[in-house]
Amino acid sequence: MKNPVGPILRMGDEVEQVIAAIEDDNPATEIEVIDRGSYVRVQGEDRVVLTQDTLREYLGHDFEIRSLGAMMSSFAGRVITTSDSIVWERISARREATAGEGVPA
Repeated sequence: MKNPVGPILRMGDEVEQVIAAIEDDNPATEIEVIDRGSYVRVQGEDRVVLTQDTLREYLGHDFEIRSLGAMMSSFAGRVITTSDSIVWERISARREATAGEGVPA
């Protein structure tokens, strides 16, 4: 995968449901799941979306997307959070080129 982005989730009871929700929210994206024993890396190329509505379909109507933070030990890419979604996306090529140079992206 050229530009993998997505969450790194601690193993737990709800991991499989979160993975299923990510797959549902990204039907045109190949989602790769890498099991590392104590954590799972879930990734897609360039952009991965997860919505609260889809999470609630799997984890119950009262599940809050902010609760995902307790399961997520890290992530790849840039993360954008709103009250009803999380998006992991590729850091732009310009930003990658200037990272660490003290130049605003």
